[in-house]
Amino acid sequence: MVWLKRLRGSVWLGLGYLLSPLSWWNDVVFNLPIAYGFAYLVTLGHRQWFLPATVIGYWLSNVLGMVMMQWGATDVVMSDRESNWRRDLLIGLASSTAYTAIAAGLVYFKILRLPEGLLLG
Repeated sequence: MVWLKRLRGSVWLGLGYLLSPLSWWNDVVFNLPIAYGFAYLVTLGHRQWFLPATVIGYWLSNVLGMVMMQWGATDVVMSDRESNWRRDLLIGLASSTAYTAIAAGLVYFKILRLPEGLLLG
């Protein structure tokens, strides 16, 4: 049964990596489309909230990726020990919030620019 837990952990780790801020290419392929879809659904009647909803969706996809990686790493590395879900969630929230705040700050101070097609204004 240990091999099954390690296999499950490897899947969580791989999927989490795809959503996490640790891979440089994932934003274009995964995170921004997820954030855009989230914002589109959340702001159906209120388009002025589209950009903040996109940032929230981006943040949530990064949090999900970090937490999935922690769950997977726990299963792979410490397969004989139970994971601490609360601690993993707090670490994922903190690291993803810091990453998203940095990314939002770079856009706010015009160091990075958003693609023109991203905004519906």
